[in-house]
Amino acid sequence: MTALLLWPALIIVAPLLLGPLLVLGHESLKPFVGGRIGGDDAGALTLDNYAQIAAPEYARYFLDTFRISFISAGLAMVLGFPMAHFIARRAGPLMRRVLMGGLVGTLFLSIIVRVYAIAVSFGPLGPLSGFGRLFGIAPASPDGAELMVVLSLMNTTLPLVALTLVGTLQNINPRLEEAAMSLGAPRWKTFFQVTVAMSLPGILSAGIIAYAFCLSNLVVPMLVGRGFILFVSNLIYSRFSEVANFPGGAALSIVMMVVSVALFYGLLHLVRANWQEAGK
Repeated sequence: MTALLLWPALIIVAPLLLGPLLVLGHESLKPFVGGRIGGDDAGALTLDNYAQIAAPEYARYFLDTFRISFISAGLAMVLGFPMAHFIARRAGPLMRRVLMGGLVGTLFLSIIVRVYAIAVSFGPLGPLSGFGRLFGIAPASPDGAELMVVLSLMNTTLPLVALTLVGTLQNINPRLEEAAMSLGAPRWKTFFQVTVAMSLPGILSAGIIAYAFCLSNLVVPMLVGRGFILFVSNLIYSRFSEVANFPGGAALSIVMMVVSVALFYGLLHLVRANWQEAGK
């Protein structure tokens, strides 16, 4: 019965997902002729657009995208788990409603508003401009731009991470933690070996959501990267909208999608292998 209910969604969604991807893949194989919009339909299909991406100068953009996204998602996880733990375990009913309302409320704020709020607060002229100097980073430097991107991505992903982990922690029976402590386990050991260990599936889900959101982000590096930090999504946007090089933008999109999917399954396999090994 469930499979039957799934068919209407598959019939509608599959063409919407696969159709544009096939068109994008075909566009990426067309030759690009300067001065025209899109690929040359009369030309023979070619892999030149992919060969251009293999040039060393593109590696920097891919590395920056994956590195900064990993740092931002990691910081969101580090800050989001204690927040979710407090909401699920420590906060009273009123405080829980206030905090949950605050987290959900931030999701209704435009990402542009939140990014500019970070830029105004932590930027070179902001009241918190000294924050970067704590780490030896000048606000107007390339490192300062990277710090702005990290803070902005963390700001946008933290509510998603915290809300995901609140649900995970609420599904763990607190009596298991009480039982561990009643048997003599210290609080810190109970926290890591019971609470955190049983939250691993939720932590993995929240991490993947945050990382995927950061990887695909266009607005944050465009607004606060100040030209020093450009993600692959910014290059794709530039190819399509500024130079009308549709084949080049399509090839970048396909490569980014393949690398992201391979990374996702690689991380998933690594985590599951270590998790199963630890559970033996």
